[in-house]
Amino acid sequence: MTLMRLQRALARAGVTSRRKAEELIRAGRVRVGGQVATLGMSVDPEGQRITVDGRAVRAGPIAWLALNKPVGYVVSRRDPEGRRTVYELLPEVPGLTYVGRLDVMTSGLLLLTTDGAAAHRLMHPRFAVPRTYWLRAHGRSSSELAAVAIDGRTVRVTQFRVRPVGRSVEVELTLAEGRQRIVRRLAEALGLKVEWLHRVAYGPVRLGRLQEGTYRRLAAGEIHAIERLHGPA
Repeated sequence: MTLMRLQRALARAGVTSRRKAEELIRAGRVRVGGQVATLGMSVDPEGQRITVDGRAVRAGPIAWLALNKPVGYVVSRRDPEGRRTVYELLPEVPGLTYVGRLDVMTSGLLLLTTDGAAAHRLMHPRFAVPRTYWLRAHGRSSSELAAVAIDGRTVRVTQFRVRPVGRSVEVELTLAEGRQRIVRRLAEALGLKVEWLHRVAYGPVRLGRLQEGTYRRLAAGEIHAIERLHGPA
């Protein structure tokens, strides 16, 4: 028997994020063994019947995918404007959620998982998980890259390299945060106009030679590296 916090069990089953699971428990919508659940209780997800709004929660195997997202695809299940979504490029996996967005004009590595707790750990600012990007831009010098504040808070740049390419520059940039459109906003603050933007790594996972528009399942070593980032979720 393996006991874990109820909200973690719900997140691992792909029901929702751990924080949203706490809201469901507080609202009395979760039952364990027929009894209304309480926040903070531990459960055996394999041995106990867990329901949300009367529907049984079944913990399937944890899935981890890496997708090389093309430009023009929206990171969403559905798009009200009718644009293509990344889920059109992926297999049908119940509870599959993305780890951090990429805007429609940004390409590169997108992680997806059914492990809601681990997804939370990878995205939460407290854990400062690094993300690495390649971009090409034109404009003024990028020498001030490591000391730019946006919304009153310094962007957490951990390393960068700049090389000239004709009248443009190519930048390899690693950030220890993932605020919305932060790379593009950083470039704008520096007086740079982005020509293209491509994510090449997220935490311990690298894009490598994965072809655009295709996905792969993470190797066991990559999953273990994610689990070791900050201990149990």
